[in-house]
Amino acid sequence: MSSTEIKNFGIIGYPIIHSFSPRMYMAAFKKAGYDHYSYIAFPIEVGRLMLAVEGFKGLKFRGFNVTIPHKTEIMAFLDAIDPDARIIGAVNTVVNDGGILTGYNTDVYGFVTSLFENNFKADGCNAVILGAGGAARAVLWGLCKRRANSVTIGARNYQRVKKLADDFKIYGDVQAVDWTTDDFKAAMRRADILINTTPLGMFPKIDDMPPVDLTLLPDGALVNDLVYNPIKTKLLLTAEKLGHPILPGLPMLLYQGREAYRLFTGELPDLDVMKEIISG
Repeated sequence: MSSTEIKNFGIIGYPIIHSFSPRMYMAAFKKAGYDHYSYIAFPIEVGRLMLAVEGFKGLKFRGFNVTIPHKTEIMAFLDAIDPDARIIGAVNTVVNDGGILTGYNTDVYGFVTSLFENNFKADGCNAVILGAGGAARAVLWGLCKRRANSVTIGARNYQRVKKLADDFKIYGDVQAVDWTTDDFKAAMRRADILINTTPLGMFPKIDDMPPVDLTLLPDGALVNDLVYNPIKTKLLLTAEKLGHPILPGLPMLLYQGREAYRLFTGELPDLDVMKEIISG
């Protein structure tokens, strides 16, 4: 298949230098014969989001991805929002249909698929989530949809994490805790999976990691870090040394990217090409 029609795509976030998305999408476009498609990373500071959105509309971008810290705030500037994204309260993919911007959240699909491909059964599991941002909301919704037995959300800002838990209590056993408390330690001791949704450990601050004691986890508990640059964060390296199975963020990036590509083009990309690019 080939196309001579020019279509532009992008990703917005701040910072954005770490993103693998431009290489991933451009490789998929090239493989599909879309030689006139472009995909560009845009560093958009907090407070300039509305200007960026209007710019995409004015330049007739076909679509764009959204990452930290704009996943929740972007919703105020869209014309329509997919039901999953509305429940999650965060958008990571925006499609432009003739000036009508519709927001989607492919993170939930990417997260659930990455667990499935890693042979982890989310149904009936006890999960601990670190962080309370947009990515945490997608992970939480994915766990609720898969009927997790319990989900404990831990973060430094208790009021923020409590609001997140309150938003999802109608969907399952969801609790909010300060990650410095004994209640959080108790949740760690019964966890089947620990998921880091914070940017701690992301390039260039690769020596950072969430302040949690991984020795509290039961044997065999899976440690999943949504950070994908570096592929193995300090959190994952520490977990691996303790004998835990680990799941880096690259698989989730790959599968959410596949779904976003489908929304952008109406087609499925060559997954092997995308995987080769992000695996480096």
